[in-house]
Amino acid sequence: MPFFIIAGAVNAALAVALGAFGAHALKERLSERYLAIWETAVQYQMFHAIGLIAVGILMSSSLFGPSTALSWAGYLLLAGIIIFSGSLYILSLSGIGILGAITPIGGVAFIVGWIMLIIAAVKFGK
Repeated sequence: MPFFIIAGAVNAALAVALGAFGAHALKERLSERYLAIWETAVQYQMFHAIGLIAVGILMSSSLFGPSTALSWAGYLLLAGIIIFSGSLYILSLSGIGILGAITPIGGVAFIVGWIMLIIAAVKFGK
């Protein structure tokens, strides 16, 4: 599905840009703690952007083809990027600690997204 490939590529590009922004523009403005949080957000965004691209490729008719499990995997990985990385970016910039309570929701979305990919692979193998 081109949507997941495009979403993955957009998120990968954003991760590179945000990583560079953190390394250069924020290096002198954020404490080491908040800079580390920013870097964690960038890493997870990139990892899961690659996951989105993989989901999109697997949805090709020459591979797994479109499937509900793969769609769920893709949407959950995307939601995880938005919630997990997004909350960490905002936390880093604002220092509002309560935002850290939102981050695990994104982490759960990541985990369930990867589980849905496992389910799609198992179903394909049958």
